[in-house]
Amino acid sequence: MTAIEKKAAYSRRSFLRTGALAGGAAAGSMLAAPAVLAQSPIVMKMQTSWPASDIWMDFAREYVTRVEEMSGGRLRVDLLPAGAVVGAFQVMDAVHDGVIDASHSVSAYWYGKSKAASFFGTGPVFGGSATTMLGWFYQGGGQDLYRELTQDILGMNIVGFYGFPMPAQPFGWFKSEVNGVADIQGFKYRTVGLAADLLQAMGMSVAQLPGGEIVPAMERGVIDAFEFNNPSSDRRFGAQDVAKNYYLSSYHQASESFEYTFNRDFYEDLEPDLQAILKYAVEAASTSNTALALRQYSADLAALASENGVQVRRTPTEILSGQLEAWDRLITDLEGDAFFKKVLDSQRAWVEQVSYYELMNEADLRLAYEHYFPGKLQL
Repeated sequence: MTAIEKKAAYSRRSFLRTGALAGGAAAGSMLAAPAVLAQSPIVMKMQTSWPASDIWMDFAREYVTRVEEMSGGRLRVDLLPAGAVVGAFQVMDAVHDGVIDASHSVSAYWYGKSKAASFFGTGPVFGGSATTMLGWFYQGGGQDLYRELTQDILGMNIVGFYGFPMPAQPFGWFKSEVNGVADIQGFKYRTVGLAADLLQAMGMSVAQLPGGEIVPAMERGVIDAFEFNNPSSDRRFGAQDVAKNYYLSSYHQASESFEYTFNRDFYEDLEPDLQAILKYAVEAASTSNTALALRQYSADLAALASENGVQVRRTPTEILSGQLEAWDRLITDLEGDAFFKKVLDSQRAWVEQVSYYELMNEADLRLAYEHYFPGKLQL
């Protein structure tokens, strides 16, 4: 978008606000009705990185519902799937340019701008869970580092927030059984972000593809193994039709959260209460998304096994250990960049403090589960 186009877009937004307010005030003086009733809603164009049928569009709709209801109709969200305006990997640029006002995506999708993007979604995490790392963003200094990366280093005209601590991502889908590191050598594998560097170091050939392109790529032989994120998304786009071996548990993307970005001009031009609604609706949707994920991911995992003939397995310990060793080598390389090291040092300090408490205090859930549902885990 040119400077003139940006100025025009900004002027349009300002007109929508000031014009609506002026119209509301005039109507109020004539009709003695509350001005808010006469205002036209501010329409926020928000594109996701997900196909229209993906469960993550359902998660995005939960955010939209909260924004619209909390704003009393003053904000309306025009929610669009991947490809409606730009491709799944281009939403950050589109928000920066003002082509769209907001996005619902993940930071690994703009990893091409800086590998540090992956630290805010799919980094090494050092033994922390997704909840641990979302806590780091809001309470451990992560949000300031994110602003430094996006605004100061990359010069992006965006404001961003994170929500929904995702369950660890499965290692994914394979046509045949894999039992160790030797079995994955040379596999053409789909993943994104730093996981691409990690698994290439373990002998895989990696392609970074949006979710909607995975199954067609598998059918054409462009890839022969893949991961996306969760059983529900995988089942909806037909993973079970192209592979039958599904491996849960992995360190390649042990933590991730949704990234909500807003064009900075659009966001800062809003009234303070509307800014707060966009910001805190992320937290509200995070809770709702977590509840929906627990229900639907577990149901779809069971259906993949019982209805679709999928062999659900836990990733072998040898592969998990190999991933940690590959992370060790990758971290050493990444820390050659001063900003990267600053982020990693911040995360290490947070995880060392917080996860010590979490792990020492956590009840042995496996022991309890096996007590009440004996023989079902088969680990």
